Amino acid sequence: MISDVALTIFIIAIAAILSFIIVSLRRGNARLIHKLYFILAAGLMIWLAALIGIRLTDPNNMDMMFIWDSITYLGGPFGTAWMVLISLVFVKGLDHLPGRYLLFLIPPAIVNILVWTNPLHHLIYQVFDIDSSKIVFGPLMFVSGAVSYCYLASAVAIMIRFAVKSSSKLYMRQGFLFAIGALIPLVVNMMATFKIGSLGIEATPLAFTATIILHGFAIFYFHMLDIKPLAMQRVLDRLSDCYLVISDTGLVVNFNWQFQEVFGKKYGIQENTFLQDSVQVEDADTKSTFYNLTSSIETCRETMANISYEQSVFLRQDGELVKKYFMVEITPLLVEENKLGGFLAFFKDVTKVKESMQRLQDSQTKLMEQERLASLGQMVGGIAHNLKTPIMSVSGSMIAVENLVEECQRSLGDPEVTPEDYREIYQEIDEWVNKVREACSYMSEIITAVKGQAVNMSRSETEAFAVSDAMKRVALLLRHELVGSGCKLEIKNSISQDVILQGDINSMVQVVNNLVTNAVDAEKGMGGGVISILLEKTGEEFLIKVKDTGAGVPEDVKKKLFKQMITSKGAMGNGLGIYISNSVIKAKFNGRMWMEDNPEGGAIFGIAIPLQYVSFAEFQKRGDAE
Repeated sequence: MISDVALTIFIIAIAAILSFIIVSLRRGNARLIHKLYFILAAGLMIWLAALIGIRLTDPNNMDMMFIWDSITYLGGPFGTAWMVLISLVFVKGLDHLPGRYLLFLIPPAIVNILVWTNPLHHLIYQVFDIDSSKIVFGPLMFVSGAVSYCYLASAVAIMIRFAVKSSSKLYMRQGFLFAIGALIPLVVNMMATFKIGSLGIEATPLAFTATIILHGFAIFYFHMLDIKPLAMQRVLDRLSDCYLVISDTGLVVNFNWQFQEVFGKKYGIQENTFLQDSVQVEDADTKSTFYNLTSSIETCRETMANISYEQSVFLRQDGELVKKYFMVEITPLLVEENKLGGFLAFFKDVTKVKESMQRLQDSQTKLMEQERLASLGQMVGGIAHNLKTPIMSVSGSMIAVENLVEECQRSLGDPEVTPEDYREIYQEIDEWVNKVREACSYMSEIITAVKGQAVNMSRSETEAFAVSDAMKRVALLLRHELVGSGCKLEIKNSISQDVILQGDINSMVQVVNNLVTNAVDAEKGMGGGVISILLEKTGEEFLIKVKDTGAGVPEDVKKKLFKQMITSKGAMGNGLGIYISNSVIKAKFNGRMWMEDNPEGGAIFGIAIPLQYVSFAEFQKRGDAE
């Protein structure tokens, strides 16, 4: 019979379970796993209430005893089914119970039907009694017990497997606590069925009471039902990126679904196989990918540090071969005492990032081209004027030469014309020819400068050039604009050596042109002035400074210079110049740009290039260019 101690425990357990369910339901927002737990707890309450009924019923009233015993089966067999469902919902993170899971409830439902109809067939009890030593089980009782054992064992196995594979200590503790709670009634049930030891009718429900207590401890201490635990594999499978876990011996331990779709199927990589033996395809793309991965793993093993590299892979999508880019990071997995346990290879898909960068680069190139054309358009008028003067000089020189030639022809045979007279005519012709040569040289320099600026920016050539040549082109291209604005350009080299840069001279000319043009605009409002280009050297950098004495740069514009397209010229400017110039200096000369106030008034815009990209050469020192 049920002892007084057991009766007291049953009453306390029912009160505690009922209070817990009421409090939890009042909180609301019950998830699926909450509801299943409440059903399990309610089944245990029914079971315990039936046992209390057995305790309070006359032992000789076997009909009533049989009814109470039959009621207990609403808690026992169904309880094991609910435990399996709870474990599956917990591990898989389900919000809705799939219909197929309800099949787990069919065996306990059949058992309950057989129990209630036992007097008709005696398949559950051949002899029924409250004293377990007098009970004779029918053939289906062992089948019913086997099903319950399978359910309990499955619940234990599911939770232990989840706990072992989980990388979260929280989930690991939750899983083991749940498994222990399911293991207790499994052991007690087996002992009762096979009559191991002297166990009363209260033994099994007491074991389930321990289960409810352990699960309740998990709820309040580990917040198992408050966190909505998700299976780690499910979370990782939803990642858009790939991961691969490899042991220190090269055994493929685990990977997510995304890795399987991108690399696993293509290269034949499978779990529990060595990476070296997994790769089946021998094309060049596969060899490159596999070599990079294995060599990076070995480097990671030797250095015990993270290794990163970029990997391109050709994948077939919608029947077409598509090139994908991945940023791969190999991380060593350290266990106790910093011992190497394996490696985590994480494949971050950066294809869209690469495409965005390419679009950004294309847009920037287009902006640079627009700025170049705009700058060239502004210089056309001045260039035409610059060419007009030497052309007129050539024309005048040719007229003078023609007159001298005619004079020589008329003097032929004239006895009054002496050889000395002819020498004088030849000398004058030579002087006019020199003037033509100088004018042609000047025009050639202008044409060279203009031709350089007319070249598409995307076709710029990288070669060594002298900064003095670049400054000479600037002076030629902006001569008319400087004269028209009443400004004077001074180029001062304080280094006493010619500076040689590696890059595109046309790009440097465009940048300095832009800075000087801005300085001219600033000086216009002041009635003109002197604009200085200063060539200097510090301990680490070569500097090109463009200094003016204009109105300066407003404070609100200073904060945004070089960071975005902004202008202080109002409708007369678009803000492209400085922004693009800074990009050109960074990309093509590994340098930087800055701006500071001129102590004498105005502004100083500077270009700084590290000395490691600069060389110096001796040259014949020339005066300042104007």
